[in-house]
Amino acid sequence: MKIDDIEAFLAVVRFQSLSAAAESLHLTQSAITRRLQSFEESLGAVLLDRNTKPMKPTAMGSRVFERCQGVMREIDSLRELVAEDANPSGTLRIGVPQTVGDAVLLEALQRLKTCFPELQVQVAHGWGGHLVQRIEHRELDAAAVLFPAGKVFPEGVVGRSLARMPLVIVGPKGSASRKRCKLADCQPEGWVLNPDGCGFRAGLQRALAERGLNLKVNLEIFGTDLQLGLVANGMGLGLVPAPLLQNSRHRDRLDVLNVSDFKPMIDLWLARAAFVGNLQGAVEVFGETVARGLKAEPEVA
Repeated sequence: MKIDDIEAFLAVVRFQSLSAAAESLHLTQSAITRRLQSFEESLGAVLLDRNTKPMKPTAMGSRVFERCQGVMREIDSLRELVAEDANPSGTLRIGVPQTVGDAVLLEALQRLKTCFPELQVQVAHGWGGHLVQRIEHRELDAAAVLFPAGKVFPEGVVGRSLARMPLVIVGPKGSASRKRCKLADCQPEGWVLNPDGCGFRAGLQRALAERGLNLKVNLEIFGTDLQLGLVANGMGLGLVPAPLLQNSRHRDRLDVLNVSDFKPMIDLWLARAAFVGNLQGAVEVFGETVARGLKAEPEVA
């Protein structure tokens, strides 16, 4: 029984696709097929139902899958035990939400290259929940993600809050009055937000629903810089972490609205696999650089 065969089996069950599993492991489909056959032969059991689409594990395959996840966690633990003091090498797989990626990713990549010139870095974008899931499935080593305080991470993922930031509602210059307003007062303007899946949008939608209001979305756009530019041009209101507003080239064309009944906070988290071996130092540099790039206040223990 080989570790490579176990990894191939886990990938196929997770992706329910030979091609996707092969891509994730940087192998050919025929290589994945050979490893699956080798693993089944070594156990003397059929683990995958090849007559279903997508391919699914058999009853025994599901039980083996759960046990193999534990086996791989133990193997990672052994690798870290002997490698944690070594200089970072190989490939570091990191993730960032596009919300913050445009603001911090360039600096983070440059610092990683300066500190660890032999390290290869791969970057993935996605919502926080998706990035954490990819860490859990051993497809990423670490990610900078935005979640509320008290976030509980799944087994095999370690999360550390790096900073806490207020979310602010912004409108075009001249839209803010000295008086406080309420969330209901923002309704006529509508919103420029990320598409569904964004935690900011979900929090706003919940707050509106509690007040018997519907979310009015004028535009759905990825990327904070573009959103703030559209808000500055009068296309609607935006919701953004305060540090990203301060760093924005559009900040002089925007006002922060003083909304008395909606004061959300968000934490910047560094999420990583429980066992990252000699990549630990590089993961910490990545997290520190992202926090500094956002100019966020450090979380007080």
